[in-house]
Amino acid sequence: MRYCINCCIHLLPNDLHRQCFRCRGPDHNNQKCPVCRGENKIPLYTDRKQMKWLAVLEVRTDHCESWNGFFCLRKGKLCSLMFGLIIMTLVMVSYILTGAKHGLLLIPSPFHYGAFASNPSLMDNESLSDMKDYYQPSKMNISYVKDYPSIKLIIDTITSKIEFITRQRPDLEELRKQEPHMFSVIPNKFLPNSKNPCWYEEFQGNASTDPYATNSYALYSKRFRIIFDYLRKVFWNHLYHHEGKHYRLRCLPHFYIIGQPKCGTTDLYDRLRLHPDVRFSAIKEPHWWTRKRFGIIRLRDGFHDRYPVEDYLDLFDLAAHQIQSVLQSQAVKEQGKRNSIIIGEASASTMWDNNAWIFFYDNSTEGEPPFLIQDFIHAFQPNAKLIIMLRDPVERLYSDYLYFASANKSAEDFHEKVAESLQLFEGCVLDFSLRACVYNNTLNNAMPVRLQVGLYVVYLLDWLTVFSKDQILVLRLEDHASNMRYTMHMVFQFLDLGPLSEKQEALITKSPASNTRRPEDRSLGPMLPTTKAILRDFYRPFNTKLAQVLFDDAFLWKRT
Repeated sequence: MRYCINCCIHLLPNDLHRQCFRCRGPDHNNQKCPVCRGENKIPLYTDRKQMKWLAVLEVRTDHCESWNGFFCLRKGKLCSLMFGLIIMTLVMVSYILTGAKHGLLLIPSPFHYGAFASNPSLMDNESLSDMKDYYQPSKMNISYVKDYPSIKLIIDTITSKIEFITRQRPDLEELRKQEPHMFSVIPNKFLPNSKNPCWYEEFQGNASTDPYATNSYALYSKRFRIIFDYLRKVFWNHLYHHEGKHYRLRCLPHFYIIGQPKCGTTDLYDRLRLHPDVRFSAIKEPHWWTRKRFGIIRLRDGFHDRYPVEDYLDLFDLAAHQIQSVLQSQAVKEQGKRNSIIIGEASASTMWDNNAWIFFYDNSTEGEPPFLIQDFIHAFQPNAKLIIMLRDPVERLYSDYLYFASANKSAEDFHEKVAESLQLFEGCVLDFSLRACVYNNTLNNAMPVRLQVGLYVVYLLDWLTVFSKDQILVLRLEDHASNMRYTMHMVFQFLDLGPLSEKQEALITKSPASNTRRPEDRSLGPMLPTTKAILRDFYRPFNTKLAQVLFDDAFLWKRT
């Protein structure tokens, strides 16, 4: 193949150099043209003969920025190229305009799994009042129907990997090694004349000392500072003075409302706090056992300084002051009566959230946490009482999505997030145990919706490894909504609370429901029937096991 050194273009096979516009002009003379005569012309033969590198360098330096090669293209080829580009542009514009009009532009998502028509059932997504509302069926989206077999295979894979294996309970010495400071602060025995677990702790400061100066709850939250400002003012008056020393009464909760989120725990909390013998922490949900003691303020913000156990105990000082007043009364001192006031704590994350363990406990076994929240609570309070409020996990997940999603909320968006989460969960159970996946921090943060929170039986079985069944009361939100008086009586009896007057009982049972669903979320309507069918399939084996453990088929949630 030959090249013209002046033009830096290919010569035609028949060497018609006359076609070169640079070498030929209207007055061109082959005999006088130095190029055509061969002077200053270095043809390069790349097919059979070795290249002359100096010629290559000369070509690149003289003509690298020249546009003349472009004009050497045949006009026909150039026109064909331009015509093809115009046609392609017109086709794309036509596709965009017609596709947008008919809704055809969105390529079906790989997460658009499944659907088949089913009657929409009772929705109780956010509040107790919603339990009586029935929604109208939403329009079926064909894109969600056609791929149902694909997601059914995912669910079948997950189901085939389900094994409920009893975990090994760590011994007390292992727990002490993990949290030595906590064990140095909380005693192993409490005051015998108090129903609530309390003890006296020596206070080393004086009247001018601020006992809450370093409390992390007060430092990181403005809305809690008002509470601590009040506690500072009354703190010295509630100290117990004995033999020149000052003592403060410290207390832990007698009972915990441990779960689950979006299952009516706020409503239960608001009603229980109306009982004259019940007090709660200064903050409804301290989240200390699950997050704050690890330095987690907001999950998205990463880790901060860990909240010491003293900061947690400060939250019960208001209740401790009232208990101390009872303990110092004449009736208790002279007649040997016992304090009947009890304290509760209602962090809905306590039952399920063990995500922080992987950052602090290294000796894990096959991805499973070696220590859980309940191990430490039981170590300090083996007689603690636990209340769990549950609801249909399908409806709980949708309520959870509506409450926590910040933008672009819709039934279709929820469907895609469910499908994506199921795929992620399947990928985990193929390689790890069910427990390892449920407590997997990376997986739980990656899933767009919190599927794992609805796996109630997995968490319950782990709590039953350290607490007995008679220490755990499991309620259903559906029952609480339909017969609130009955469920509240169950709670009163479980906590061994004193009788109430008719007026007190009416105040507790007839007050409006708490934490009602937001109006803007109500307008979104129910989830797609397809999504509900998919989630029913996913949660079914877990609900079946839960009903077996509790000996109650109501936890199958067949009616909803």
